Amino acid sequence: MDTKVSESIKFPGLQLFDSKGFYELLIRFSFNLLIIFIIVRLLYYPITKRKDYLFTYLLISTISFLLCFMLGNVKLQLGFALGLFAVFGIIRYRTNPMPIKEMTYLFVVIGISVVNALANQKVSYAELVFTNVVVILLIYTLEKVYLLRHESCKIINYENIDLIKPEKYDELKADLEKRTGLKINRIEIGKIDFLRDSARISIYYYSDKNRINLADENENYIDNDED
Repeated sequence: MDTKVSESIKFPGLQLFDSKGFYELLIRFSFNLLIIFIIVRLLYYPITKRKDYLFTYLLISTISFLLCFMLGNVKLQLGFALGLFAVFGIIRYRTNPMPIKEMTYLFVVIGISVVNALANQKVSYAELVFTNVVVILLIYTLEKVYLLRHESCKIINYENIDLIKPEKYDELKADLEKRTGLKINRIEIGKIDFLRDSARISIYYYSDKNRINLADENENYIDNDED
């Protein structure tokens, strides 16, 4: 009598349980989730405080990983990965376009998830861990060590057009900083509507850790009149 326990349980149409495949999925998924958590929660979120993108990155990473892992055995690996990048590469939210930094993080979490899911027998675990660690260290270096600050831009419909004259630049800057609570680096004057006594102004500021919360709080107030 054969006492060997079967490693898989058959079910009509597919296997109900395959211990080898399941444990591989569990290990890879846990590893990928840990890497994405470090990138998104420990590196990205403390700087931006954007919970909406935190939610988005974690879910997109999870779905991307599971899609690639489940379909990786159907010999669609390279084409599927490129197609996934193409789909998410054209993502735009209906209200505002995704900022370039957030789009970069989106590309990173998708790329890491695809790599972790589609790595086959030709890739050693040492190479896989090295790839993930390099990405984390690079992000940490750029965000924490060199303290690279991203210059953000907001567009405002401004009603006091008397201050848009070049000689009143300092008064205009002081008024905008008082209203928005932002330390403005530069200002660009756009379309001027003399019928409504308003002008469209672009303000540029550094969205660093000390100011990002205030910038987000003022976002609705600043952009309400754009439509």
